[in-house]
Amino acid sequence: MEVYRSLDEAHAAGALRGGAVAIGNFDGVHLGHQKLLETARAWAASRISHAGVFTFEPHPVRVLRPQLAPPLVTPLPRKLELLAASGVDAVVVQPFDRGYAATSAAEFVARDLAGRLGVADVVVGHDFTAGRERARVDALRPLLERHRISLHVVDPVTADGLVVSSTKIREFLLEGNVEAAALLLTRPYDVDGVVARGAGRGRGFGFATANVETASLLPANGVYVVRATLGGRAGPRGLEGGTVHGGVCNVGVKPTVEAGAGVVAEAHLLDFDGRDLYGTPIRLAFLARLRDERRFPSIEALRAQIARDVAAARERLRAG
Repeated sequence: MEVYRSLDEAHAAGALRGGAVAIGNFDGVHLGHQKLLETARAWAASRISHAGVFTFEPHPVRVLRPQLAPPLVTPLPRKLELLAASGVDAVVVQPFDRGYAATSAAEFVARDLAGRLGVADVVVGHDFTAGRERARVDALRPLLERHRISLHVVDPVTADGLVVSSTKIREFLLEGNVEAAALLLTRPYDVDGVVARGAGRGRGFGFATANVETASLLPANGVYVVRATLGGRAGPRGLEGGTVHGGVCNVGVKPTVEAGAGVVAEAHLLDFDGRDLYGTPIRLAFLARLRDERRFPSIEALRAQIARDVAAARERLRAG
């Protein structure tokens, strides 16, 4: 998959001329987004052409209404990795600022879709809007038809009766319901980070932990079963070349041993050899929630609970 960091760059390469493009923010690359990508691939195949994605960075809300901007489900590097895995040929990442936000829907179609990209098919969700006037699909269709571009609108996608959306996934994560989030994502929710130096208290009572420094959205405070990938590099099938370990991760403020600390993710990796991990890239995939975070009366009580958490995590990991 080719990544173009602007419309001008994509235009110079002729990347999607005569092809099909799915347009949107694609935060999460969830089940609904996957339907858009599938539709774009199908139309591109019918024309023996290329399928691509047209997205924006940063998220437009972060520019236009930063005080209302939600935390991202997938930061750009992870989004690109997931889009590559979807089978599209190219992604155009258009820088978004207030200047670009002033573009009208007609200019967006004529200059960007017809001119710079030269696409034959545009695929969007039912709630897509374009341009400074936020033109909806009914207003967008005749603008595209003037340039002989076909518009394909994907209806809402549901999973177990729930309409799939990035907003709903965020709600589930902030409730700690990682299994419901995984249903809408079609994969466990994961965060990328780096192992940072902590206080080292966990090793002292038998459960060494990796402090994960991440800018990603963490699920609600609590204790989770995780699958951790250490090292590796992003590839079409996820992180490649890393080592994978089951684990238990506490997200929270560690009230028993470090009251007043900020929210951190601290993972105990099962059957790990204990080598120094500081500075190692790590991806945590959240598989299930075990319990709420809580304060224990003593380190001995905390140690006993962690042992129970580890046993429960092993059982969950064995179940697949």
